[in-house]
Amino acid sequence: MLARAGRDVEALECGSHWSSSQKVLIHQARTIDKPTALHNNCSGKHAGFVCACCHQGIDPKGYVGYDHPLQAEIRGVMDSLTGAALGHDNCGTDGCSIPTYAVPLRGLAHGFAKMATGNGLEPLRAKASRRLLDACMAEPFYVAGTGRACTELMAVAPHRIFAKTGAEGVFCAAIPEQGIAIAVKCDDGHSRASEAMIAAALSRFFGKDDPIRANLAAMATVKMHNWNGIHVGDIRATAALTA
Repeated sequence: MLARAGRDVEALECGSHWSSSQKVLIHQARTIDKPTALHNNCSGKHAGFVCACCHQGIDPKGYVGYDHPLQAEIRGVMDSLTGAALGHDNCGTDGCSIPTYAVPLRGLAHGFAKMATGNGLEPLRAKASRRLLDACMAEPFYVAGTGRACTELMAVAPHRIFAKTGAEGVFCAAIPEQGIAIAVKCDDGHSRASEAMIAAALSRFFGKDDPIRANLAAMATVKMHNWNGIHVGDIRATAALTA
């Protein structure tokens, strides 16, 4: 992506970190001195930022800044999709350095519903939004990767479910064919609960005899084992989501 935009790793402003996958981390430690920005789990998104700048003739330098033209454009799009007023007062800085906003869950869900259906969007944005969701549903592995809930949820129902995790226990999903979108947040900020919550919530929108429902329900219950392989408990959705 960077090469096609005439840029390289030096254009990325996301910072670097070692892999969160233990297997990959061990391989990295054996083969490289230190990770680069290309190893950052947000490097693809940041490459997209750089490409968007180059496509529009905007200098990408400083693209992570709140006042950069690209971030101002993104803020406007998010405002339009979610209906939330975004500004300095509800803006923080993400781990990859971009501006990140507090948005009500209802606004997040409505935003993804608009992207999934095109309702409430002008034609060009509706087309772009659906193209993005279709690409994710067609190749879920490239959304998150090995063992990640986003990938596994979409793989359960090919081309029927869109799902994307966020930081601090946030998870969003959509079922485009039904015009439904969901946004949840686990109060303790941990993904282990939000993953169970979103799987359980999604399962309710498929028929009782649909194998997708059973597979999603199974994903909403995860057995926990200690280092000796002993079953010590379960992560599960409560009746509040499954009744």
